[in-house]
Amino acid sequence: MQNTNLKLQNFRNHIETTVEWAPHMNVIIGQNGAGKTNLIDALHYLCMSRSFVSSSDRYVVNKDASFFMIKGHFKGRIRSSFDVGCSYSRGKGKKIFVNESPLDRLSDLIGMVPVVVLSPADKKLTSEGPKQRRSFIDSFISQISPGYLQDLLDFRKARKQRNKLLKEFRGSREVLQAYLEPWNVQLAEYGSRIVAKRTEVLNVFQSYLASEYEEISGMCHKPDLEYQTFCEPSEDEELIRERYMATLDEEEDHEIEREVTLIGPHRDEIVFYLDDFELRNFGSQGQHRLFALALKLAQLLYFSDELDDLPIFLLDDVFGDLDAQRTEVLLNALIDHAGQTFVTAANPIPFDNYLTFDGKKNRKFEVEDGNITLIN
Repeated sequence: MQNTNLKLQNFRNHIETTVEWAPHMNVIIGQNGAGKTNLIDALHYLCMSRSFVSSSDRYVVNKDASFFMIKGHFKGRIRSSFDVGCSYSRGKGKKIFVNESPLDRLSDLIGMVPVVVLSPADKKLTSEGPKQRRSFIDSFISQISPGYLQDLLDFRKARKQRNKLLKEFRGSREVLQAYLEPWNVQLAEYGSRIVAKRTEVLNVFQSYLASEYEEISGMCHKPDLEYQTFCEPSEDEELIRERYMATLDEEEDHEIEREVTLIGPHRDEIVFYLDDFELRNFGSQGQHRLFALALKLAQLLYFSDELDDLPIFLLDDVFGDLDAQRTEVLLNALIDHAGQTFVTAANPIPFDNYLTFDGKKNRKFEVEDGNITLIN
């Protein structure tokens, strides 16, 4: 998949910006605060309907404006050519358009343009709590499985209603149990499919992770991951469903006491290991950094193997923390990736040693104060 051009209006410090991209490598140079990250964040909006930088759309609108608009043209193998637009207005919210037609749901965009993001924030994947890793795997699988994304959305709705019932109901225990039963059935139905799909993908993903960590680290450490859920991880949906219903019965008293749903994939954990020690608790800063890098490169290769259209790869200011050896390994990986890549950086020197910026296959840009210029 390729984005051939991008248009921004009132998107952070880009008041009016239009850019034509190269089909392979696009390097975006600029000082901190110049607006280079904003460009690839705008691309992320057109792929995932949200920012990978900001927690809220309202923080993305230029301070002197009431709205932002993003438009981009894509071409690929499955959908040969199409336009995607994203608009946001204060007080009115966000809309996504494909070929000028609004999507009924923002989630319908997910997977249309597969994307992988590598940024300094990825250190949270290995160093912070389970929520970060659940978010990673959910975003990962949702881009390759629309059914998985729908199960996630349906599970969240059912859990929200069940939590409301647990918190607000004031009748007898028997009546509450009767009211909980249909929600238990829904949780088990959606949750079993979520757990089965996570198990399936993670079982395959392990080999990609091991290969990429060895390549990027140059070391013989063995990376591994362990999927922890309310039962023994399995790809058998019926087996998981039966165990889910049984566990809900077992934990009913605890959930009624706490007034919240405690059992389900929303509490799952993915534990990362290096040579049998838990990375989160015992890994050095360098090991955390390399593991997160290997995770995203493994995701890129997984997508490239599984999807008909190659993913777009977005790298935001990741070379500053890498030594010369890892920089060379990563640059070679980017060159080998047949899909389209966008790299932001403050220092252009490493790229010139590996790439020819001919204006056709590869292009280099400079950004200053929200203005982008093609460098010949």
